[in-house]
Amino acid sequence: MPLPKDLLHPFLEEEKRKHKKKRLVQSPSSYFMDVKCPGCYKITTVFSHAQMVVLCVGCSTVLCQPTGGKVRLTEGCSFRRKQD
Repeated sequence: MPLPKDLLHPFLEEEKRKHKKKRLVQSPSSYFMDVKCPGCYKITTVFSHAQMVVLCVGCSTVLCQPTGGKVRLTEGCSFRRKQD
C-alpha cells in the first residue's frame, strides 16, 4: 500500500513551514539582513532574531525593535536579506 505523500521528495512550501528541526535537512530559520536608515541612508547589518533595539550608526534613530521572535522594522526602513 503506497503512502499518501512522498517522504523523500517533499514540496518546498511544506518544508519552509515546518519547524527547523523537523525538516528533511535541518536548517536555521534566522538570517542576516541589511537595513537602510530612512534619515541618513546608511546601511546597518541586523540579525533577523535580534534581542536588542538596533540603532542607526549615523543618526541614532531606532531601526528595529525586538518581539518574541523576529525583529519588527520601524516605518520607512527598507531591508535586503543577505546572501550566504
